[in-house]
Amino acid sequence: MLKEFKAFIAQGNVLDLAVGVIIGGAFGKITGSLVDDIIMPIVGILLGGIDFTTLSVTVGTAVVKYGNFIQVVINFLVIAMVIFWIVKAANKAGLTAKKADEKA
Repeated sequence: MLKEFKAFIAQGNVLDLAVGVIIGGAFGKITGSLVDDIIMPIVGILLGGIDFTTLSVTVGTAVVKYGNFIQVVINFLVIAMVIFWIVKAANKAGLTAKKADEKA
């Protein structure tokens, strides 16, 4: 069983996935900082000084933090836009597998 596990871990796909997860985590921190530290303060100023992280409503004993939800949605949209630009640039440069298959 240990040999099989070692063979599984040594496969290229598993190592590529591990690298992707690590880079993705770091990329998420960068975009999180972009949204939290740059975009949201500007949006707050444009909307009259609103700090989205403090927006909430209390329902009974529960606190619904809808401001954090708005911030997470904007964070997702920024990440999706940046990934779109990266994939678009990779496609244009011919760096994706699809482009490589078409050229062959």
